[in-house]
Amino acid sequence: MAKVLICDDEEGLRAVIKRYAIFEGHEVTEAGDGMEAVELCRHNSFDIIIMDIMMPGLDGFSAVKEIRKTTDTPVIMLSARGEEYDKVLGFEVGVDDYVVKPFSSKEIMLRISAILRRVEKSSPAKSDDSGHIIYEKDGFKADLTAYKVFIDGEQINLAPKEYDLLFFLIRNKNIAVPREKIMLEVWGFDYFGDDRTLDTHMKLLRKSLGPYAHFIKTLRGLGYRFDG
Repeated sequence: MAKVLICDDEEGLRAVIKRYAIFEGHEVTEAGDGMEAVELCRHNSFDIIIMDIMMPGLDGFSAVKEIRKTTDTPVIMLSARGEEYDKVLGFEVGVDDYVVKPFSSKEIMLRISAILRRVEKSSPAKSDDSGHIIYEKDGFKADLTAYKVFIDGEQINLAPKEYDLLFFLIRNKNIAVPREKIMLEVWGFDYFGDDRTLDTHMKLLRKSLGPYAHFIKTLRGLGYRFDG
């Protein structure tokens, strides 16, 4: 799940994008103009921003310039015009992608997913002073190097395959991973039987994660995703 800020003076457009973003599992905040977006970014953290250009008061370009003073959150710029000048200016102020109206909501969702995947791949986890690869969120902590998992400060014990499964999902967090790929990467072979092996291990893993079991999302007909 990503925290998405949608900034556009057209309430109807915001509502459409919001509906699809929520359907994809994202958390959405709305802003009706550039000034409101800048203020929201000063006091909140977002994973991606969808910003219109033509708005009353502070336009999208100026809003991004202000936002870039405090955060490098990815920005998708929306515009009713497709002039090269607008695109160049957008990229110069730090925009990550540019979409010309009219566009489909599906296109916006695909672009959001692509940017989030790129960001996550560049920093899937962090290294501590000892060089261990650590993933930490809220009261959940995983040391991928030492094969240790902590829930609210207490270390828990997992079966070997549960560690492998969990750490594989963490390394691919926020990415939808098909069942076949999980079986190939975690079990090391092409799996042609039913899904009971994977489903059983996933059930046990979620039970072990307790209050953080919701980090693992089931994608019906596809596979799983670790939302972190």
